[in-house]
Amino acid sequence: MNKKNITSLATFLVVGLILILNSCKNENKEKNNSNTLGTGKEVVKTVYASDVIPFFDDWKLILGDGSNVGHANNFENKDFFYTTNDGNSDWIVFKAPNGGDTHGTSNNTRTELAQVKKWYPKTANDKLTATLKVMNVSATGDARVAATHAVVVGQIHSADAHENEPLKIFYKKFPGHTKGSVFWHYEINTAGDDNSKRWDYSTAVWGNDFSVVGTNANTYPEEPKDGIALGEEFSYKIEVADGIMNLTFTSKGHETKTFTKNLIESEYTTTADIPGQTQKLFVPIGQDGVERKNAYTGEGCFFKLGAYNQTNGKSPDVNKNWCSGAETHGGDIKKQYSDGNYAEVWFKTASITVSDDAVSNEGYFTKND
Repeated sequence: MNKKNITSLATFLVVGLILILNSCKNENKEKNNSNTLGTGKEVVKTVYASDVIPFFDDWKLILGDGSNVGHANNFENKDFFYTTNDGNSDWIVFKAPNGGDTHGTSNNTRTELAQVKKWYPKTANDKLTATLKVMNVSATGDARVAATHAVVVGQIHSADAHENEPLKIFYKKFPGHTKGSVFWHYEINTAGDDNSKRWDYSTAVWGNDFSVVGTNANTYPEEPKDGIALGEEFSYKIEVADGIMNLTFTSKGHETKTFTKNLIESEYTTTADIPGQTQKLFVPIGQDGVERKNAYTGEGCFFKLGAYNQTNGKSPDVNKNWCSGAETHGGDIKKQYSDGNYAEVWFKTASITVSDDAVSNEGYFTKND
């Protein structure tokens, strides 16, 4: 082959290689632009909560404005319920301001999932698990009020009779502290028809329990040494079977804690059974009731999960345990969000197991929506 032919062949091969590379580049470009609408701008696909944790057929979603949006598949609301990514994982965000419209008879706002079925503790075989981190609790509130600067992140709720709560899982952190406390409550299922004398008993998981409060409105107790910081992950597992509730709490770098509570046989049936913590917190304000002997037997119960803000704007003179006197800006959500007067909880994983004996919980929503 002469020199001229060799040169022509080389040129042909180079041109062919360039065409092939350009073709691959264009193909990749077309793939990368597959989410465009002909404008050259990439369309960002919305990641819904149901993409992160696909279990929303088992729940109805209550928002921080008191509305019930039903099943939250392919749903978001940028004020209360949406997803975010922290650089490692997708999370579901639940937000609830200090003041606004509430659901049912509660004084507090919530963005929370409520189970669409109810189960009975004596025949239950039901479970809820979650991994989460609390990102914000209210910046204001009377430090002497036990519920101030707190949010409930998981519950068992009764759908019947007094609609009391055999379980509430709290996170609470005072302003200026790095670490907060995780604790859980059992609320008695008050004997008789008058539920005004009901009370909670609080058990510490990491840090303090509910009863540790400030000495005055703006003076805070000592920071817990073994507490959980904002943005620090922890997990809970709630299992109810044959009338017994078993709780497990885990977090990296913290001791795993387990607890057991009988939901069908009360330990608080006489005045003498009222524990010292309750004598300190609730008895002075007239909440000194006793519990039904069979506790929550025969009542349909259901799980809740999300951000149930425990801080509100009501005066502590009304109830020194639950009325926080916090800033609400007259219910203006944007103002509350701008200066930290809200609760925000992120969930990374969660699961629910529903027993075969569970039945529709629609009656609860009919009463409370």
